[in-house]
Amino acid sequence: MSATEATAEVFVTAFKSLKPRQREAVLERMLEDEDISADIADTLTLESRRHQPRQPFRQVMKDWASRRELAG
Repeated sequence: MSATEATAEVFVTAFKSLKPRQREAVLERMLEDEDISADIADTLTLESRRHQPRQPFRQVMKDWASRRELAG
């Protein structure tokens, strides 16, 4: 186990040991922090798309440009 994994394990273990109201308070504080909130959102997005088929970068950019034209 790497140092990063060990740190994550300690954090998760401590979080799980909290009472429900304490967990909620920790989550609220994390979501109030712009950087942490953005990290959480990015991680959730990546995880939700993990099993989607990959697309070439150029195709993604082409699709993105088309959406911008339709919206603008």
